[in-house]
Amino acid sequence: MAGDSNGSLDSFVKIPDIKFTKLFINGEFIDSISGSTFETIDPRTGEVITRVAEGRKEDIDLAVKAARNAFDHGPWPRFSGSARGKIMMKFANLVDENAEELAILDTIDGGKLFGIGKGHDIPQAAECLRYYAGAADKIHGETLKMSSEFQAYTLKEPVGVVGHIIPWNFPSQMFLMKVGPALAAGCTMVVKPAEQTPLSALFYAHLAKLAGVPDGVINVVTGFGGTAGSAISSHMDIDMVSFTGSTEVGRLVMQAAALSNLKPVSLELGGKSPLMIFDDADVDKAVDLALLGSLYNKGEICVAGTRIFVQEGIYDKFLEKLAVGIKTWVVGDPFHPSTRQGPQVDKKQYEKVLSYIEHGKTEGATLFAGGNPCGKKGYFIEPTIFTDVKDHMKIAKEEIFGPVMSVFKFKTVEEGIERANATKYGLAAGIVTNNLNIANTVSRSIRAGVIWINCYFAFDRDCPYGGYKQSGFGRDLGMDALHKYLHVKAVATPIYNSPWL
Repeated sequence: MAGDSNGSLDSFVKIPDIKFTKLFINGEFIDSISGSTFETIDPRTGEVITRVAEGRKEDIDLAVKAARNAFDHGPWPRFSGSARGKIMMKFANLVDENAEELAILDTIDGGKLFGIGKGHDIPQAAECLRYYAGAADKIHGETLKMSSEFQAYTLKEPVGVVGHIIPWNFPSQMFLMKVGPALAAGCTMVVKPAEQTPLSALFYAHLAKLAGVPDGVINVVTGFGGTAGSAISSHMDIDMVSFTGSTEVGRLVMQAAALSNLKPVSLELGGKSPLMIFDDADVDKAVDLALLGSLYNKGEICVAGTRIFVQEGIYDKFLEKLAVGIKTWVVGDPFHPSTRQGPQVDKKQYEKVLSYIEHGKTEGATLFAGGNPCGKKGYFIEPTIFTDVKDHMKIAKEEIFGPVMSVFKFKTVEEGIERANATKYGLAAGIVTNNLNIANTVSRSIRAGVIWINCYFAFDRDCPYGGYKQSGFGRDLGMDALHKYLHVKAVATPIYNSPWL
């Protein structure tokens, strides 16, 4: 563990004062109507960082009213795409200028690695915003040649007021990944960040106002899923909900949307993604990808490749090298430059992961590495590997959302495909092979929204991703994400005395 022998943590950066802890509604930071607040906890220590305003149904109502007014009567949907894009570019520049402070907030709030946040997550989030800023003036319909004496064209119009419910594992990237395309489309919105990681979302709201985003366009209500999140999902004046989180909560969001005003929903939900390693693979590369796919962001990532299927010809060699590779995965203070894995986001998640490790042992899987808590304070867990895992075991079937990898052996390509697909989820998959025929066959056979060949976590703002099966529907990133915030309206008119139809 990166820290002293007593498990204490040294901070390698100066942590600034927390600037924003109130709700952001109609361009102002305000207290919740009830005056209630809640604690946000530093998972490195288990200690309170600060108290944040707790938004409830009445606060969501106020935020929706502001967003509705901004959509129905405000300038944002009526700006040209170019004008929206210019403001979004300013917003992105401000994100870059404040990258260090934003990364610190995500580190103390969510246990994320500071170096990755400052050097990758925040800059990539800003680039995502720029991508959609560039798309804002490229929203076009089509001209249609109809079969009878009519002509028609389609319009792409913003869906209206959007509710964004974002998770705690990538608070910055998820904020701008959802807000960016909705802004470009001309929508207004209410954002509910996860109660575990509210701090950076409030900072982004501040930066949006500085950039010139009109009041009421972006509203941020911090609070709990069962109150504020539920109020968004069931609100009669919200036109669409975009949710990223667990499959269990996704069902509740969809049900609430159906029972209220039948608003459309976009759901990016859980995963239990396979990483399939074939006999011809580069074993060193396969080990690196397996460690990355399972342990990156302390395993708190929906597309984590936690089911490692290794073909029998290289299985033993793979395990030998995996045993060496796991020792390089340093757990400790996420501000420490040598740390590769910080703490789980909170005590609840920490205890959940440890309980899954116990299930793995009691069900008969072999604990190959790790499996224990780390340090004397905070929510740190050793990177953990199980071998001799059977497909029916709890650790093989359920999403753990922690640094736990299960390794399986398989014989044929057909067996590997069948077992990889034997899950209720379908979010992502990885393939490690140098055989083009295997890569093509397997990538077309796996029922998942994104397939990575000889790589993992190859996300890009231009490449959409989302789920099959109980991993949800709808896509984030790419132009697909922009299109989901747009209605298609067809306009038809008669034509007279045309020389041709």
